[in-house]
Amino acid sequence: MKIGCIQLNVGFGKVDENYERAEKFIREAAAGGAEIIVLPEMWNTGYALEKLDELSDVNGERTKVFLSGLAKELAIHIVGGSVSVKCDDKFYNTMYTYNRDGELVGEYSKVHLFRLMDEHLYLESGNEMNRFALGELEAGGVICYDIRFPEWLRTHALDGAKVLFVPAQWPTPRIDHWKILLQARAIENQCFVVAVNRIARKVENFNGQSMIIGPWGEVLWTGAEDEELAIIDVDFSNVEEVRGRIPVYEDRRPGLYEKVIKE
Repeated sequence: MKIGCIQLNVGFGKVDENYERAEKFIREAAAGGAEIIVLPEMWNTGYALEKLDELSDVNGERTKVFLSGLAKELAIHIVGGSVSVKCDDKFYNTMYTYNRDGELVGEYSKVHLFRLMDEHLYLESGNEMNRFALGELEAGGVICYDIRFPEWLRTHALDGAKVLFVPAQWPTPRIDHWKILLQARAIENQCFVVAVNRIARKVENFNGQSMIIGPWGEVLWTGAEDEELAIIDVDFSNVEEVRGRIPVYEDRRPGLYEKVIKE
């Protein structure tokens, strides 16, 4: 299956420009044969947190119409990264996922808010997991900082996800953590990880290096350090084989874990 990863140069607070650039790349990816297209985190506004009241998408309506229309028109699945959304005077970092029929199959607000970027001062955290199917592909989605919480990603894998999508705005100074954590999440969950980071504009400090990782932890693709559309052919069929060779799921002892936690 061909995956289109859009490593977008997100304009800080430049909402209309960001939608235009996202559409341009989505159309290019579809023309190049991509079957699933993935965007980065907060691509509609960037981290213009102090301007969310004027910039964020009210109830996600603009983004829903935008992604649904393109998915249906182009007959592609879109994992819509995430956008800043305003609901009832509160703000969320929300991922919308649409199948090729233009149907909303996943909606998820970031559960773990990143204090180092003041997310907790401006955003509300979500409380639901994000499991969905894209055709026959069982998938899950989390956002950026969520990957530092292995039990959260394991929850999605235990619920049947064979690939985890991770849109992000992961900063350059900790890019080594990004790479190691993504590989660890793929290895321990014996699943694919498709992670799309953003690129910075001038004063911000984000250098891409998006990744696709297989269930053995093998790096199948790493993005450049500039804006990029990459279309990568990925065979998702070997997840069960990997899980059969090292039976991590069968060897788990959840009763013991729960006992230790309670004690």
